[in-house]
Formats: sequence, structure tokens, C-alpha cells
Amino acid sequence: MKVELIQQAANVLFGVPDDVHEEIITLITAVTRAPKPQGPELAAVFGEWCWLVYTSHGDVIEVLDVGCAR
Repeated sequence: MKVELIQQAANVLFGVPDDVHEEIITLITAVTRAPKPQGPELAAVFGEWCWLVYTSHGDVIEVLDVGCAR
């Protein structure tokens, strides 16, 4: 499974504190292991403080948005 982050999501990922960074990476890992929707639909996953919005295209997960409430 390949993961691609759009530039805005990558900027957020690399600009947050280590503990929040870890939570986002955990969410991305969970998404890569979850069953994939049949079509390229938007989906979201939420952690304790963070979330990400993504879509999947075959074997590619495209992370469109990342955010944290801290």
C-alpha cells in the first residue's frame, strides 16, 4: 500500500509536536490496514486529538487533510 500526502497535509504533519505526529502516523497506519472502499470516495478517521481525510485509488491512499485539536 502506497501513501501519498498532498503538500498541505505534509506541512501539517511535519509542523506538529512529536506526540501529535505519532498519533497522525498511527492513523495513517490504521487506514492502510483497513478494508478499502470500492470507489474513490472521501473517508475520514479520527484519533484522540487528530484526524485525517483521505481517499483511496487502487493501492494508493491519498491523504487530503490532516488536523489536530491541540
